[in-house]
Amino acid sequence: MNKIIDKYIDKLMTSKPDMPLWNIESINHGKKPAWNYIDGCMMTSLLEMYKTTKDEKYINFVKKFVDYYVFDDGTIRGYEPEKYSTDDICESRVLFDLLDLTKEEKYDKAIELTFSQIKTHPRTKEGNFWHKKIYPNQVWLDGLYMAQPFYTRYQTLRGKMNYADIVNQFKNVRKIMFDPKAKLYYHGYDSERTMFWADKKTGLSKNFWLRSIGWFTVALVDVLDYMDEQMYDEYNTIKSILKETVDGILEYQDKDSKMFYQVPNYPGKKGNYLETSGSAMIAYALLKGVRLEALPPRYQQIGLDIFDGICKKYLSQDENGDLNLGGICLVAGLGPENNLRRDGSYEYYISEPVVNNDAKGVGPLVMAYTEVIKADK
Repeated sequence: MNKIIDKYIDKLMTSKPDMPLWNIESINHGKKPAWNYIDGCMMTSLLEMYKTTKDEKYINFVKKFVDYYVFDDGTIRGYEPEKYSTDDICESRVLFDLLDLTKEEKYDKAIELTFSQIKTHPRTKEGNFWHKKIYPNQVWLDGLYMAQPFYTRYQTLRGKMNYADIVNQFKNVRKIMFDPKAKLYYHGYDSERTMFWADKKTGLSKNFWLRSIGWFTVALVDVLDYMDEQMYDEYNTIKSILKETVDGILEYQDKDSKMFYQVPNYPGKKGNYLETSGSAMIAYALLKGVRLEALPPRYQQIGLDIFDGICKKYLSQDENGDLNLGGICLVAGLGPENNLRRDGSYEYYISEPVVNNDAKGVGPLVMAYTEVIKADK
């Protein structure tokens, strides 16, 4: 299986920075090249492949790709901090690695440019970052992954390890968006309770979406990785939320495939399907959590089983011998006001396109793969 995955990664690394094979949204809609979280998922995973294997081809590819976007003065192609999108922060986490490896000043400047968004990003009344300026007063689980690993890494390396704001944003999500009966997190929260998809009493969206739970779980484990463990209280708060989160989603694991459903609490319901990206995120979080000693050792085998289940079900060759990763929900969101279809209903989540090879699934699978390699050593 390792050789097959290596071959699959090599295929994706034939991509060009302005039209990568893994960014299906850009391909479908002809978007202009811009700094984005989809490429960020892929760059993060390939950097981890480099750290895990020491094979220079990975870091060479990442540097060439990122250098298409990051200019000598530290500005970034297509990145506009004043849009206040948490998504746009995501890819900047790789800049710390590139700065460390190359000492090139442009990466330092680009880090500070990104942090300028963190410093002024609008917040809900509870203190959480808005998901985007176009989604005012809203918290989506996705946004914790998009912003908090970069924010945490900045604090560890440059901000005197002040994690209070970061931890508070996770605590708010736990307090407001966790359903203690289902043991799952709702996808979105509108602190003003004005959006058409939000419950008028709670502000919460209607359903649980697998990938949003996956984003949140990976955010927790990556934040732990970037935190200084000596900050005992903050570290243990994130660690306890991680354990509770994975225990909750594992109650909905499919017994045969070991994967999870697009809408996790409705297994077998018409239209529901086993989804790759969220399943891969959970596999990665379990394997990394064990390696960081943030989860008990018994979770390692669960993570390995999920990873194997994804590969068996969705990593396959087509008639030309090309490898493809299927079962990936292309995108799902809530609103805005002029998009009533995105209402958080069950019917909405199962209606979004399912695609091959999108980095929202590929990146997490490669990240999980790096943890599989580490577990074998």
